[in-house]
Amino acid sequence: MTHTGSRIPLLERDAVSPEMAATYDALLAARGVVPNMFKMLAYAPPIAQGVAGFLKPLLSDGALKGWYKELVAVRISVLNNSEYAIRAHTTSARQKGAPEQKIASMQNFESGPFDEKEKLGFRLADRLHAGASGVDDAFYAQLSPAFSHAEVVELFLTAAAFEMFPRFIDGLRIPVTPPPAAK
Repeated sequence: MTHTGSRIPLLERDAVSPEMAATYDALLAARGVVPNMFKMLAYAPPIAQGVAGFLKPLLSDGALKGWYKELVAVRISVLNNSEYAIRAHTTSARQKGAPEQKIASMQNFESGPFDEKEKLGFRLADRLHAGASGVDDAFYAQLSPAFSHAEVVELFLTAAAFEMFPRFIDGLRIPVTPPPAAK
């Protein structure tokens, strides 16, 4: 059964508090569009602002490149069959400089143009998707020498966070955010 429309109406900028409007403005400036997820989170402004504050450093360049973490989010979104999240993080990966060949290879990364370290990170995402017990000591022994401690933290947190967001988005049937307008 196909469903159209979200379970709760999305809040546009003219319907939100001044603090939330400032969050919308910051998202628009950074992404070129206010994601529909934030138009839903606007019903709970402190949570919306907390999520925005959490995602900005998580998906920015850190120990790992921001575009790679966006591709980890795409991988988890593929595994969760979340069209919204696949499109959102594909767009963000592209905006952050991910090569098109890599973006196009997320369905089957093993045969894609990724180096072994990148593939290992996606394998971690696949294992975490199945459950934390999938990251057994033998797998961690492969992962650990390839990634610094800071990279491991970012990798695990990115994969884990994007198990949560598709469930929130798809459970409330939040429609896919239109792509940013061409500049």
